[in-house]
Amino acid sequence: MRRERLKKLWDRYSVLIILAVVLIVAGVGGWRGYDYLETKKAQDAGAAFEAAVTLSDDNKPAEAEAAFNKIVAEGPKGYRTLARLRAAAESAKRDPKAAAQFFDAIAADSSVGVVEQDLAKIRAAGLLMESLSFPDMMQRLEPVAAAGRTYRHTARELLALSAWRNNDTTATRQWLDAIAADAQTPPSMRSRAEALQALLPAGAKS
Repeated sequence: MRRERLKKLWDRYSVLIILAVVLIVAGVGGWRGYDYLETKKAQDAGAAFEAAVTLSDDNKPAEAEAAFNKIVAEGPKGYRTLARLRAAAESAKRDPKAAAQFFDAIAADSSVGVVEQDLAKIRAAGLLMESLSFPDMMQRLEPVAAAGRTYRHTARELLALSAWRNNDTTATRQWLDAIAADAQTPPSMRSRAEALQALLPAGAKS
């Protein structure tokens, strides 16, 4: 009786069972193939990135920039943002203003992570600081200088320097105090802040 029932079930559903097995096997095979291709892409991109870094270290900025831009165009997502940042850095060696625009584009790209956006804002502001007013620097860097942001220390130092360049002693003191009050401020930056603090007029010191 059991054999007859099983035979009837098999006769009725064998096609569906076979189809299900084929789909499972095909799905597993497809996933493994996709995983292999993605892994290979990542490996190839990693090797290309290292080669571009080597070009940069060998003082070949034009070749390095081209190599990084190729990764931006062809590489997997994980490497594209890093390559964009490095390509912009290489372009800064020949045209700082153009490089600042590249960094600004990264900072404005919503598909880029907040940390990378903040880094791009820092790099752009650093390249343009000599030509920007303090309000312009504030617009660019005040959010980056907020508590908890990864690059807050550098943003605060750039803001203090910009305020100093623009003869705004009150703002200079504000940002130097922020540097001093943050327990995680790097020692070297703290020393530079103290040196700048010593240059402030007596009435402007903390």
